[in-house]
Amino acid sequence: MSAPAASRRPSVLARWGMIGLLAVGIASHNSIAAWQESHSFMINASESLPNWAFFVRAGKEPVKGDYVFFVPPAGDLVNRHFGPDQGPFGKQVIGMPGALVEHRGEWVFVDGVKVARMKPRTRFGEALHPGPTGVVPRDCYYVGTDHPDGFDSRYAEIGFACRKAILGTGTPIL
Repeated sequence: MSAPAASRRPSVLARWGMIGLLAVGIASHNSIAAWQESHSFMINASESLPNWAFFVRAGKEPVKGDYVFFVPPAGDLVNRHFGPDQGPFGKQVIGMPGALVEHRGEWVFVDGVKVARMKPRTRFGEALHPGPTGVVPRDCYYVGTDHPDGFDSRYAEIGFACRKAILGTGTPIL
């Protein structure tokens, strides 16, 4: 009688092992699927940021200094320079909602700090227009880069990056 019981034991253990593996597999799949909905990997193809690879997390409230990735506003200049199906832009948050943006000649100041120089034309000779001034609205951010040719909130063609256009905040990884 002990022989049949012993031969059944591995079968019962094997079943419980399979059930356990199945449960772990389902839980892992659900966790990965949920993680994928709020995380991505983005490549920066421009020279305006010091890093070229970012780990991006959706849903995190940006703070000053964070990198944000957003869908740029549609416009002729954006389309001519980046194509009609351009990817998201990546910039750094310089001004939070409530910050004061001012233009003094060709210079942009955020809360009294000089942050960027505006150019009258693109490197191809197309006119650039000064970006918004005044208080940064709720749910919007003044975004930019240190790059002298940065195409960012200093120009009206980009303006403020607002929550509805922001895909997520980025952590530089390379």
